[in-house]
Amino acid sequence: MLLSEQDQFLSYNGEVLVFQLSKPKHAEEADDDTMNLCVRRMVFNRDTKLFVQKSSGVFNTGASHSEIEIICCSCTTDSRTGIILPCILMKKKKRNSVKYFLLLLHSSNQFEPSFYFKLDYELKEDIRLFAGPSLLWRHANKLFYISSNTCVVQSAPVHLSSVVWTGEIVGEGTVVLGIRAAGLPWTGDPAGFSVSDRAIWGSEFFGYAIQSQKFLTATCFMPHAYSRVVSSVYICRSERWRKQLQILLVAITHKNQLIWFQNGVPKGVCELPYEKPCSVKPALTSSRDLLFAVSFASGNSCVVQRRDSFQVASKWQKVKCVLVDDFIGSGSEQLLLLFKDDSNTDVLSTFKITDLGEVNYASGINYKQDVPAAEGLQENGLLTVRALETRLQAGWTSVRELQQHLGLQKRVILESCRALIDLVEERTHILPNSREVKCRRWARSLLNSAKPLEGLVSLWDDVENPPGSLSKETSSASEAPEHFTEELWQRVVGDSLVVGVKLTEPFHLSLSDVSLSLVMDQDFSSISPVIKCQSKIIKLNKAFSALAVCSSQIEPPPKKIKLDLHSKNDRKEKFPERSSRIQLDGAKTVTAVTSLSPLLAFHRVCCVVLLHARKQNHQNDSLQQSKKITVLCGKILLSLEDISNGRYSIKMLRDNSYCTGSMEDILAVLTVSVRFSFQIVSCDSTLTPVSSWLLGEMECTPFKECQDNVFCHKAGNVHGTIFNWALKNPFEGVLTIFCRNLTVLFQCLHSLTRVLPPSCSVKLLRSGNKGVLTEQLALALEKEMLTLKNSLFLKETKAGNSLTWGNESGKKMNNAPLASLLDTEEGVQQFRKKLQKEREESVQSMNQTMNGALYQKTALKIAEAQLSSDMIVWRLA
Repeated sequence: MLLSEQDQFLSYNGEVLVFQLSKPKHAEEADDDTMNLCVRRMVFNRDTKLFVQKSSGVFNTGASHSEIEIICCSCTTDSRTGIILPCILMKKKKRNSVKYFLLLLHSSNQFEPSFYFKLDYELKEDIRLFAGPSLLWRHANKLFYISSNTCVVQSAPVHLSSVVWTGEIVGEGTVVLGIRAAGLPWTGDPAGFSVSDRAIWGSEFFGYAIQSQKFLTATCFMPHAYSRVVSSVYICRSERWRKQLQILLVAITHKNQLIWFQNGVPKGVCELPYEKPCSVKPALTSSRDLLFAVSFASGNSCVVQRRDSFQVASKWQKVKCVLVDDFIGSGSEQLLLLFKDDSNTDVLSTFKITDLGEVNYASGINYKQDVPAAEGLQENGLLTVRALETRLQAGWTSVRELQQHLGLQKRVILESCRALIDLVEERTHILPNSREVKCRRWARSLLNSAKPLEGLVSLWDDVENPPGSLSKETSSASEAPEHFTEELWQRVVGDSLVVGVKLTEPFHLSLSDVSLSLVMDQDFSSISPVIKCQSKIIKLNKAFSALAVCSSQIEPPPKKIKLDLHSKNDRKEKFPERSSRIQLDGAKTVTAVTSLSPLLAFHRVCCVVLLHARKQNHQNDSLQQSKKITVLCGKILLSLEDISNGRYSIKMLRDNSYCTGSMEDILAVLTVSVRFSFQIVSCDSTLTPVSSWLLGEMECTPFKECQDNVFCHKAGNVHGTIFNWALKNPFEGVLTIFCRNLTVLFQCLHSLTRVLPPSCSVKLLRSGNKGVLTEQLALALEKEMLTLKNSLFLKETKAGNSLTWGNESGKKMNNAPLASLLDTEEGVQQFRKKLQKEREESVQSMNQTMNGALYQKTALKIAEAQLSSDMIVWRLA
């Protein structure tokens, strides 16, 4: 298909869309003048280094060649679905009017008419397409616009001489930046102004928000003096910081300059090589460099590099069009330059793809003779750069870890010196509390590797082992006490008291059945000192994903639910690394929640916090027997006066656009909340309304400590609810709600369903990751099998009334060779007696008896193992 002057080019998802007007085949034979709008999707083939046609589509305009015309095309957001689609503006001339209609192009190459309108004049000045789809233009120094929602032409209450940019700005919606005439400042003598003052005050730069119909402060974009020279603007980034609009933009001027503005202040100026610049497009390359492609009215083009110096990096002549997209599929953007070539009329015959770095493809070059050298060096260069960046990041991480380790070593050595001084001076050494000790892993490695000293006092408290000499405790690594508590804290949430203990799990130790007990330290003869509470364990990773598993029993419990504790590798697979301020490296927090009002009856109460857990070592891929341990974490003091003063209350306040809650406050809210996860899937529209619903109707703000989670400040029952919205793709996401009760949950879901499209499906998810739950199920089934095996092969002996293995008698047999026994008659008789004894032992083992206590204990173990397996299967269902 031959190219014409009206052909339009548009980049979309790495493809090049070519829009052309052509006659249908049957019309050419019948001399019909009806024209069709054709689209060709062209993709770059990295093997042949050429653009090839992927697919095509046709739309019947019903008009002749002299009546129909393509005005412009752009990629805009469809407000119905939130999907970005190609949009084409067409003009159809009538006798007394001009008809304009807008078409949307879908992935199936089907054209959908969006809206149309008629005017008694032609659109010629500042025509812009934006989200909706919507159309904006300038006529007779007035601003007009129309959208697919209203389909009615509307005018804005503003007079302007030009439009320099149209697009979306955070918190303002669609904004138009333009230049309008301005009168001179009031003065008694207008003739007293100089020529320069008249030139500056003759026009002004302004911003106008279409939805809210308000004017924006122009100084946040650029100083007033630049309004006379700016011809086009591109806003690179817009955000709000402390209720102030932060803007980064580039502007081209009539003085052939490209100027970089940051928050209204010029930061760089570049002199352009050609005259009459008309547009600018940004491109973010694989080397994280920001390029600006500037097009000129003469058909020339140049690229300005931002990183090192704001200067022209390259320039070209006879350029038909400049497009920006990821044309080669490398994950970064490149520039596509389409050159004018009168000798070749084929589509995309003369082009160049470049990012001014490793990527450089051009038409007319025979790559077949130089494929290994060109492509191989290019791919090797990309791999080398990525490897170097990875090594640099790993190096910085190692340096930070070494600095932390050096500081910890210094603290351990200082504490050891204090203990030695106290030992020499025959003084009692005061052990540091949990807040002073931040890393016991390093201390254990230092103490285990050091030479034992007689009578040296341990730096950390041991509850599970009796007090003794350090040499005795460090004589065997397997017998050394394990220390994994870091910090003890408490919070009051409503009518609940939350106590938390921060853990650091050593890499060689596996903990299970972790829970807390609260025991009153006072002597009350009339009541039990053990406080009824509910334990949870919360695991915080770098992206702050909270995983809480409840165990609602009276502490200390006779039976607990197996908690979700995994190895470091499992955590990495479950929670991919994302940018966040939390760097906890596997830190876990065990919390206990209990009713507050019964404790306040004592006015002032002191509680001892005990940590219960099972140590379970995995060596040589075999399951070892677990050992129950109890660790003293410390004491907490609670008084009515402290609670009245709000000493332990959570503080979730708004600080500009963030919620200022500490990590302990967040954990306390998560502990008293119930967690629900919902999978939201939309077939024909994106899920952008969910984010708008959270930030708008629910009045949520992200936490400063973990910005992936938002706190609801809306008045009413929903206040205090925590949401986590994770998008897998634009059409699927998981919404996790941490709420106080089911009433709050139903209110949130009712409010959410009103903003979701009707085609959305909402499904309640079971808690837990499928891969991790599968591994848990395998371990639980293995434990269940071992429990059944041990219960079947145990028997009660007559002598000691103890349990022995049923095949133990076989181990006591003489290992003499069978041939030597059968040589003599006495040997044959001996063999017969032993064989008869084996038969009797076998029959006796099949009919073994068991007393009631032993049977009850065995049945309880089997029931616990089966309950653990059944719970995991239920969570996987």
